[in-house]
Amino acid sequence: MRLLVTGAAGFIGSHYVREILAGSYPESDDVHVTVVDRLTYAGRRDNLPEHHERLDFVHGDICDRDLLDRVLPGHDAVVHFAAESHVDRSLTGPGEFVRTNVMGTQQLLDAALHAGVDRVLHVSTDEVYGSLDSGTWTEDSPLLPNSPYAASKASTTWSAAPTTVRHGLDVRITRCSNNYGPRQHPEKLIPNFVTRLLTGRQVPLYGDGRNVREWLHVDDHCRALQLVLTKGRAGEIYNIGGGSGMSNREMTARLLDLLGADWDMVRHVEDRLGHDFRYAIDDSKIREELGYAPRWSIESGLGAVVDWYRDHPDFWRAPAS
Repeated sequence: MRLLVTGAAGFIGSHYVREILAGSYPESDDVHVTVVDRLTYAGRRDNLPEHHERLDFVHGDICDRDLLDRVLPGHDAVVHFAAESHVDRSLTGPGEFVRTNVMGTQQLLDAALHAGVDRVLHVSTDEVYGSLDSGTWTEDSPLLPNSPYAASKASTTWSAAPTTVRHGLDVRITRCSNNYGPRQHPEKLIPNFVTRLLTGRQVPLYGDGRNVREWLHVDDHCRALQLVLTKGRAGEIYNIGGGSGMSNREMTARLLDLLGADWDMVRHVEDRLGHDFRYAIDDSKIREELGYAPRWSIESGLGAVVDWYRDHPDFWRAPAS
């Protein structure tokens, strides 16, 4: 099997590719992977093996249709991670999110259709659903995004559906809860707090910290993605959760405890504009249809993540100027 993976020099994509190359998934021992990555600030070539007989790396942009038309032919499937993904950045620079997340995805779908690729797995987010006070989102819940990032990801659903229905391209979509794990960029909450506390700096907690998120270890997420790619149904959407919902204040308390710090290391900052209050997804569909279940508890996952950042300061420390 030949697999093209976009954005695989980033956090989630690189974990997925490393697991494929390691043969961690059923029938992945002979999968050949082509990575296409623009290597923006959050993408690092050293997140992937420098040399591997089943890996080809292409430094390129998914908005470049000529490049896609050159590299896509001969591939059996695409796993599409490439995206701008930081909500705060989307509030100050939404244009780049529209460019990459909307236009780039459309270019990729068109090129895959033209190249005769069998199927495309599009990795999306639960943030497309907006915010809710109680209950959980199912795959049929309305899309009510509240940030430019979430809106750009929601719009790709509306691009993928017509491509599937009208042109017959097998597009499968996943929507995951908040990921965490090794190699995540320090702009995200967990690595941001961990690396700050490791260097004796205060952590910035938005508002009163009552906003609730569900946390999913990157390893569980990638296993779920492989299930959807290999066993999922064409044109379907699958929610992927970790079952670990907690407020940002509760998450902060856990990280303080793991790093031996007190609440005087917390600095309350003005809340984010339009900050969604609560995310919670119902992922019974992927559990019942495909047999997915998370392996990582939040306790074991957070402990392992803290250890990884403590042991890999070269990954997150700024180079000396």
